[in-house]
Amino acid sequence: MTLTSIKSNLKTDILSGFVVFLIAVPLCLGIALASGAPLFAGMISGIVGGLVIGTLSKSPLSVSGPAAGLTAICLAGITSLGSFELFLMATVLAGFIQLILSVLKAGSIAYYFPSNVIKGMLTGIGIIIILKQIPHLVGYDRDTEGDLDFFQADGENSFSSIFSMFNNIHPGAAIIGIVCLIVIFAWDKMKPASLKLLPGALIAVVLGVILNQVFIATAQAHLVVIDAHMVHLPVFESTSGLISQLSFPDFSGIFNKEVWIVAFTLGIVASLETLLTIEATDKIDPLKRVTPTNRELLAQGTGNIISGLIGGLPLTSVIVRSTANLNAGAQSKLSSIIHGLILLLGVLFFATQLNNIPLASLAAILIATGYKLANPALFKGMFSMSKYQWLPFIITVVAIVLTNLLTGVMIGLAFSILSILIGNIKHSYFFKSEEYQDGKLITILLAEEVSFLNKAAIRLTLDKLPPNSKVLIDASHATYIDHDVVEIIKEFQSNIVKSKNISLILKGFTDHYKLENNDHIFYGEIPDPLKKLEAKKEFFTQKEALHYLG
Repeated sequence: MTLTSIKSNLKTDILSGFVVFLIAVPLCLGIALASGAPLFAGMISGIVGGLVIGTLSKSPLSVSGPAAGLTAICLAGITSLGSFELFLMATVLAGFIQLILSVLKAGSIAYYFPSNVIKGMLTGIGIIIILKQIPHLVGYDRDTEGDLDFFQADGENSFSSIFSMFNNIHPGAAIIGIVCLIVIFAWDKMKPASLKLLPGALIAVVLGVILNQVFIATAQAHLVVIDAHMVHLPVFESTSGLISQLSFPDFSGIFNKEVWIVAFTLGIVASLETLLTIEATDKIDPLKRVTPTNRELLAQGTGNIISGLIGGLPLTSVIVRSTANLNAGAQSKLSSIIHGLILLLGVLFFATQLNNIPLASLAAILIATGYKLANPALFKGMFSMSKYQWLPFIITVVAIVLTNLLTGVMIGLAFSILSILIGNIKHSYFFKSEEYQDGKLITILLAEEVSFLNKAAIRLTLDKLPPNSKVLIDASHATYIDHDVVEIIKEFQSNIVKSKNISLILKGFTDHYKLENNDHIFYGEIPDPLKKLEAKKEFFTQKEALHYLG
């Protein structure tokens, strides 16, 4: 970041940083609770995520902190190790593992996630956020903040908790939540020009605090939001009180095999979730900036080392906070740093004031964020594409909603790979039979990639070619042809061509395949199948070709 860019983005980044801070407080505390760790550990990781990772990372929009995707690993790790201090040692080691991954350039794995899976991930997370936050919007807070798993610790799931909510609505929280939600959606369309930089989320939080204070002042006891439905930031009387809450790793754990197992699990899963979030955040960045992934692993590793050393939870880049950051108007990574700074100042000096914020106000912000991620226009755009694009998208969305982030993405990724394989099998070539000069010309246009999976279909097609025909096999479009397929073409050339009196034309084969092109020996201009394929859907697919040949 240059000094000029910092100055130009300062106002928007400060405001967006404050909005992310408001969301981060209950998420940090909720994830710490779900992980079986001290509540303050969640705040430490949020501060480190903002100040340390925000400074080292080159991502303009991502925000790091404790992640819902790691809660199960954290809970299992703390339980199995029997000590939070040993778990902190595992967190430190996980950070070093991420540094090694950075040196090994492992961040490039992010470039292999298909865009339809990434879009499915964003949409699925958006739907989960909405489902999870609807109960919080009306004061039903049984599920911990930050939980993104379908099955909840309280025995409910994402759908059943909504039904249970109807018997547990707090009228005051519901009024605040719904009013805040309306304000957030209306603000972007109705805000005055003089307040264009002010995010609607910030207005909603202020309004939520004011409404609850009005309920208190007017003695509306049934409407006053009780303590259970408010932000619960730890209050410290002094800096020394805060320091006394810090925990430190048990360094003897470096010789413990179980600690290393937890460390490797944390390091790999945290890196994967970070890379997914970075790729997704870059996709929705209006400026289409690209984050150096190996540098991000270095930043995350450093952050986890520091977090573990001072008693914090493991960190990742978090899609919920990153998206909220973007929606609040963030322009640069300064927003993430500011959010970490405000977290620190809030813990030190403003905890009492911040505890006046109703959770319903924050739920409204997150629901608005979820809606922007799961916008109906995105579904419309995906359905306008081929089924090989929208099917993995839908599978990813459904899988994430019904499981969790990482499991859902893995299912979507597996289905996407399967779709590619099926598509590759079905479309290894395009087939056309047309009148040409003194007879018919059968054109077999090989696809861009022809793998061993296409061997059977190509052999079957060549075997069924009619006697006395003229056949053009065009490899001009192919960048890769499997050795087995090349051998089949050679066998066809040496055996079947003679027996069936077929005139074989080979075109576009590189020297690598040791197949001699002979298109130049035929008189007249041979039609260019590439041009025809692009201009008009005149070619048969493999299935249609085999049907045509009988």
